[in-house]
Amino acid sequence: MKILFLVYHGFSPHSGISKKIHYQVKGLKENGHDVRLCYYDFDECGHRCRYVDGEILKDYGTGSWAAIRQRVDYSCIYDYCVRESIEFVYARCFQNANPWLINFFKKLRKAGVKAVTEIPTYPYDEEFANFSFKQRMELKIDQLFRHRLYQQMDALVTFSDAERIFGQRTIRISNGVDFDSIPLHQLSAVSQQLSELHLIGVAEVHPWHGFDRVMKGIGEYYKNKGTRDVFFHVVGGVHPHRMKEDFTPIIQQYGIQNRIIFHGLLFGDELTEVFNQCQFAIGSLGRHRSGITVIKTLKNREYATRGIPFIYSEQDSDFDQQPYVLKAPADDSPINIRQVIDFVENFSMKPEEIRRTVGQLRWKIQMQRVVDSLFSVDNNQIL
Repeated sequence: MKILFLVYHGFSPHSGISKKIHYQVKGLKENGHDVRLCYYDFDECGHRCRYVDGEILKDYGTGSWAAIRQRVDYSCIYDYCVRESIEFVYARCFQNANPWLINFFKKLRKAGVKAVTEIPTYPYDEEFANFSFKQRMELKIDQLFRHRLYQQMDALVTFSDAERIFGQRTIRISNGVDFDSIPLHQLSAVSQQLSELHLIGVAEVHPWHGFDRVMKGIGEYYKNKGTRDVFFHVVGGVHPHRMKEDFTPIIQQYGIQNRIIFHGLLFGDELTEVFNQCQFAIGSLGRHRSGITVIKTLKNREYATRGIPFIYSEQDSDFDQQPYVLKAPADDSPINIRQVIDFVENFSMKPEEIRRTVGQLRWKIQMQRVVDSLFSVDNNQIL
């Protein structure tokens, strides 16, 4: 099957979202599909361009008029789909519903091309509360047109349990994993002795990650005469405002400056080295802050694929009953570090045993579920 994977932005080698998209494309290809990746980016001269697999599909030029054109002109993508006999368009939501995008998908439907849009997080409106004025205004436009846009789809893909979103039926899948890209956890000899507890949280840090709950938990642990050396390794970008308003006051209040280590962005061997210092990982602890109860986050799956036990507070049916998971309450209370210590001290599963539990979450399987839902292929034929 010929599939166009449509993204409304460019890629970064350091972005988890970028990596996820490439893994999704890889998963579709592993099932034998002919997949083309369409995206928007700047060329070396600063021109705004639409690309397909690295080749320029449309050069919009430079300046304000080019910026407007790329938001309203989707004719080059439509022409490409017709010319190349594309059968299925898989788009990723960018909160960019507008009349021109509606018209584009309406034309695709008339041409017999099936289409879905993936909603990475649902609901997402409350996530914009602390975003810039421009981003909040873009959300308002999205809110005006998204119901009409998704009427032109065959379905929406969601990682939630919602059966309908914005009036459209859903295909419910899990965020997937790519075993080839994630090394197995190998705890260092020093960390195996458990004389110190090292926690790791990997994220482009936002309030819904709830890392402040871990910091407060460490502070409360020492306030209550805790004796174990506990360290929290934060890997990923932290906005200066969030550091100043959310984290620094907690760290100073409890005097835990030497317990919280901000590594910034790490990748490859450097990231693995920090993971191998740590016995336990931190998932999302604040999804309730953005109105989300059920979600299948990518981070939980990456931790399980790596083979490290972890904690989170949302509902995730893939992991809620797993023995390597510690569930936290979905509120703003400090994380109980004594409970974490007890969990780690009594934990005996090996990393390879944890990894084996997520074999069904490979992107190859998850992405084929979308295709099967639309084209009525027997699931038993594709594994």
